[in-house]
Amino acid sequence: MRIIGGKLKGKKLFFLNSPATRPIRDMVKESIFNLINHSNLVNIKIKKSDVLDLYSGIGSFGIECISREAKSVTFVENNKNTLATLKKNLEYLSLNNNVLLIPEKINIEKFDKVKKFDIIFLDPPFANNDYLKNLSLIKKIKIFKKNHVVIIHRESNNFDELDGIIKIILTKKYGRSKIIFGIF
Repeated sequence: MRIIGGKLKGKKLFFLNSPATRPIRDMVKESIFNLINHSNLVNIKIKKSDVLDLYSGIGSFGIECISREAKSVTFVENNKNTLATLKKNLEYLSLNNNVLLIPEKINIEKFDKVKKFDIIFLDPPFANNDYLKNLSLIKKIKIFKKNHVVIIHRESNNFDELDGIIKIILTKKYGRSKIIFGIF
């Protein structure tokens, strides 16, 4: 597992070899960033953006955003072992500036409603559908900027009912992974 672009390109990330985690593959990550940077469907640039990385895992998505000059990244992760690895990655890469780490179960209602995000990335465990409730809360309390994108990483054969929560603008499948791009 490594950083694939930006100022930290090539740096390795620590990861857990555990069934509880499944880091996003480099090819999938690269495709996400290519779509963000080069698609007419997504009108967001990573550089200078505020990113919310829910279900952060080891932090590979958020760290990739920092490497590509995001203004800030808020990581949310509550699994103790995964959180320890996320912290280790942030320390190893000296990424303490413009990073907020929320080491607890996701509680969107406690979020600072003044802080708004350009990019909201969700990578919940594939068997977890609780993220739908969190998406609904994000929509309700409006912690996103007018121009934003929601990116969801799911298992390719999952069918989650997103109608009424987000407007899907693009879905891409990569083997076992499905990436959904949407807006509120």
